[in-house]
Amino acid sequence: MRLFDPSKPLEMQKQQYQQLVNRMSPKPPVLRNCLWAFLVGGLICFVGQAFLSGFQRLGLSILDASAATSIVLVLIAAFLTGLGLYDEITRFAGAGTIVPITGFANSMVAPALEARTEGLVLGVGARLFVIAGPILVFGIVTAWLAGMLYYFFGPRPPVGS
Repeated sequence: MRLFDPSKPLEMQKQQYQQLVNRMSPKPPVLRNCLWAFLVGGLICFVGQAFLSGFQRLGLSILDASAATSIVLVLIAAFLTGLGLYDEITRFAGAGTIVPITGFANSMVAPALEARTEGLVLGVGARLFVIAGPILVFGIVTAWLAGMLYYFFGPRPPVGS
């Protein structure tokens, strides 16, 4: 089969090319990828729960233990990103590594590491929030908007109470 035949219209050639691409493209092992994402994401959550329980056993309140757990998970993810290990885990586990807190830490550290040759301020400092910045902005704006809607349209206490 000739890929491009000058006697056929261009649209037909595009369709032939697309069929060739579809036939030659490797098919991803979806079930295996889902299994690894589930297992690695579950492992990250298990580690987080272990830290939370450990901090509570040390006498921290649930709020303090939650904050300490978040800090530890961010530090671990940032450290693994700095060593280049988080990317290797992500290649292996895919979506399982974007458990919110560790994925957030990775999204902040990775661009900063790429820009470290540009200096601490203009490189690392400027790139820290390249990916995470829009997430923070839209998260804060959405929370503010939800709070305003609740304030203006939410339930009202009975008059005289």
